[in-house]
Amino acid sequence: MSKILYIIIIIFGVSMTFNVKASIYQFSFNSIDGKEIDLNNFKGKPIFVVNTASLCGFTYQYSDIEALHKRYKKDGLIIIGIPSNDFGSQELSSNQKVKEFCTINFNTSFLLTEITNIKGKNGHPFFKWIKKEAGFLAFPKWNFYKYLINKEGLLVKWYASTTRPNSNKIKAEIDKLILE
Repeated sequence: MSKILYIIIIIFGVSMTFNVKASIYQFSFNSIDGKEIDLNNFKGKPIFVVNTASLCGFTYQYSDIEALHKRYKKDGLIIIGIPSNDFGSQELSSNQKVKEFCTINFNTSFLLTEITNIKGKNGHPFFKWIKKEAGFLAFPKWNFYKYLINKEGLLVKWYASTTRPNSNKIKAEIDKLILE
């Protein structure tokens, strides 16, 4: 009888393990100023993550991202921009230049990371997690892919470059996450 009970416990434990999704809280980034951005510090808050580039055709979306930040900051939404040079070499040459560009041209006040690798063996683990959680299509193919994370740290929606950050569908999802 104890063997059967042991097997049931093992099977139940294994099946439970497969149902648990990994959260974003295991990751951290370096900020544009060189400080750590530990995502674990944002438990209980919705998070909007965007991979960015200063010289991209979608760079105008910085204005939309800043507008979202101003609108939802009071509701606890955390916005993180992740500059990268992985798509078309469209990022500036240094973190300082990225910070100046974003401040002067878009008056950004949301969090920015340092220039970060997304693709390849040196790609940041966050983006590997995105691919694992949501599949190949969710992995950035270009700059300005967007990811909505719920208050439990789970990926709930992703959007390609062509979806504007202030689109009604993104704002509706953010509203839902805030109310959860």
